[in-house]
Amino acid sequence: MLEKLRVVFTIPELRNKILLTLGLLAIYRIGFHISLPMMNQNLAPSAGEDTASQFFEKVSLFAASDLRQATIFGLGIMPYISASIIFQLLGSVWAPIEELKKEGEAGRKKINEYTRYLTVVLCLIQSYMYLKFWLMAGGEGEASKVNPNFFGADSNTLFWGWQITAVLIMTCGTIFLMWLGEQIDEYGIGNGISLLIMAGILAQMPGALFDLIQNMKTELVGLSKGTVGIETLIILIVLFVAVVFGVVFITLGQRRIPTQSAKFTRGRRVYGGNRQFLPLRINQAGVMPIIFASSLLMIPGVMLQFLSKSFTPGTFMFSALNGFGSIMSSGTSFVYNMMYVALIFFFCYFWTAITFNPKEMSDQLKDHGTFIPGYRPGKRTADYLEKVMVRITYVGAAFLAIVAIVPTIVYGSLGVSYSIAGFYGGTGLLIAVSVAFDLIQKIDSHLVMRNYRGLLEG
Repeated sequence: MLEKLRVVFTIPELRNKILLTLGLLAIYRIGFHISLPMMNQNLAPSAGEDTASQFFEKVSLFAASDLRQATIFGLGIMPYISASIIFQLLGSVWAPIEELKKEGEAGRKKINEYTRYLTVVLCLIQSYMYLKFWLMAGGEGEASKVNPNFFGADSNTLFWGWQITAVLIMTCGTIFLMWLGEQIDEYGIGNGISLLIMAGILAQMPGALFDLIQNMKTELVGLSKGTVGIETLIILIVLFVAVVFGVVFITLGQRRIPTQSAKFTRGRRVYGGNRQFLPLRINQAGVMPIIFASSLLMIPGVMLQFLSKSFTPGTFMFSALNGFGSIMSSGTSFVYNMMYVALIFFFCYFWTAITFNPKEMSDQLKDHGTFIPGYRPGKRTADYLEKVMVRITYVGAAFLAIVAIVPTIVYGSLGVSYSIAGFYGGTGLLIAVSVAFDLIQKIDSHLVMRNYRGLLEG
């Protein structure tokens, strides 16, 4: 392996791409620690903010940021991801966007331009909501998140001019992250946005590991909740290895459908007639179903507990809203996990239906003179491809569901913090391994083009 890594850095073009990517990721990490000047930092959440703090901790896993601290990259890359998803969905239901997708490179550039405009709009809205309802929120007796030097005249809140400045700073921060991702795509190696998300996850892993070691007892304490002993550490290690193995196995997993090209004669020679395979990925949707499902389930808990404050404590409505909000926010209840699994299955099939078009694939096979033995080109081939995709998507959705509920089970049964459970046995690890595997495959493609062995070859 060391020899293979040496070969990677002896290729000038590949070495420059890797160093540029590392440099841009370092810039991202530096900006991650630059805080907004008008905000106090490192404030522990008050009793009424525990739910919102847990919400931000989970959202930060996918946003390449830490929403619990006000930094110039406070929103992370999530607005850009949201805008990309919106246009991905519109491309399947709105004719103008669908036509642009069919125009090739010119249409893709136009869609990227619209995506950037929508990202700016989402940044302005989300940064203002984040500033208004989190950074500037606070009741009597709670430590203010706003630096008193930036208060307005005769006011205990942030001056309106500084509010606009904070919104613009966070918006520019997200746009800068979007630009960094595009530079990595064009001049570096790997998918820029995915690498930013992975860098954010990996940056929080050492802190989670340090907390685990600091609170661990080097003795057998049983699997008692809230106490981390040798048994708990062994379980976390086993989960780590199992998730890494499972992610690699499912990522490589394919359903190979045999295809055969038609024969044709030109002169005295016969061409075509070759047997090939049409690979269909088991996990066609990637990690998007987990992101969608977790995002939807986090919102009701926060909203219900926020609405419960409108009623008098002790009343039926207050108890009902607060109780159901606690169930949805804790992430450890049976109802929450069942809803989580159901949403993951739904979004797996939903996202696969958007990204995989059996009719279009059938038409492409027909245009290239290729057919699936036993099935006529056209509708029968499309129906067969759809039936196969429905079956293998069930396997991919089941795997994602198992990986997704591992952190909630560990968090609820063992009592370790969510950061430890999430990063070392679940979604965070799934994203990190998937992106790292994709990065290695792209490095391998550069090595194979130059007649070197790939990193994954024996």
